[in-house]
Amino acid sequence: MIVLTTTAPIADKAVEVKTEKPAVRKKKKKIYLTFDDGPNRGTRNVLNIATQEQVPITFFIIGEHAFASKTQELTWDSLTLAPDSLVELCNHSYTHAWHNRFNSFYQSPDSVVKDFERCRDSLQLKNNIIRTPGRNTWRIDTIQFTDLKKSIAAVDSLQNAGFVVMGWDLEWHYDHSGLALKNRSDDLLNQIDSLFKKGKTKSAEHLVLLAHDQVYEDAEDSCELHQFIKKIKLKPEYELELATRYPGTRQ
Repeated sequence: MIVLTTTAPIADKAVEVKTEKPAVRKKKKKIYLTFDDGPNRGTRNVLNIATQEQVPITFFIIGEHAFASKTQELTWDSLTLAPDSLVELCNHSYTHAWHNRFNSFYQSPDSVVKDFERCRDSLQLKNNIIRTPGRNTWRIDTIQFTDLKKSIAAVDSLQNAGFVVMGWDLEWHYDHSGLALKNRSDDLLNQIDSLFKKGKTKSAEHLVLLAHDQVYEDAEDSCELHQFIKKIKLKPEYELELATRYPGTRQ
C-alpha cells in the first residue's frame, strides 16, 4: 500500500532589513577668491590658472586699465569672453581713487559715486558689486563696516546709489616695491583655517580673500597661487565661489 504524505510548508521567516540613513553632508565653508587692479601684469596668468583648475574667481576691475594699452585691452577682452560660471567681473572704480589720492578722493562723496558709475558704464558690468580702492569697507545687507571713519560718507553714498560694497576678510599680502608675495600658500591656508575656527569672518562660514593681479606676473608667485588653489580643492570642507554668491549681494 502506498502511503501519501504531505509536508506543511514552512512559513517564511520575516527578514529584518536594516536601512542605513544617508550620511548628512556637512555644509561647506565658502571662500571667495578675488583679485584687484586688473587688467594689468599678471591678470592673464591668474585667468589661465583658474581656467586650468576650473575654479570660480572674481576680478575687481579698474576702468582705466581696460583701455590703457593694447595688451590690457586684449586681456580685458579675454576676461569678458570667459564663462560666467568661471569668471566674474566687478567694479574697482575708474581711476583707482584718482590714481591713489585716497584722502582727497573720499572727501568728495559725489565724485566717488561718479567714478564708480563711470567704470560700471564704460565696462558694461553685469552687477553692482564694488570694492573701494585703498579701503576695506562693507555695505552688504546687515554688514556695515568702514575701516577709516573719514570715508563713511563716501561709502554710504555708494550704497545709496545702489552699489553693493564688498571688502575682504583676509589679504594675501605682497611687497609693493618688489611685487612679491610675503607668505606662502601653506601660511595662507593656516590663516584661513584659523579665521573660520575663531569665527572672525564678516559673515559666518564665508571668507573673502583679497589678492592682486600684478603679483602673479612673477613665475614663482604664479606657481604659489596655483598651488594654493590645488590645496583648497583638496580640502573637503571648503568650496570656492563667485562674489555674487556671497550672502546679501543679490539685488
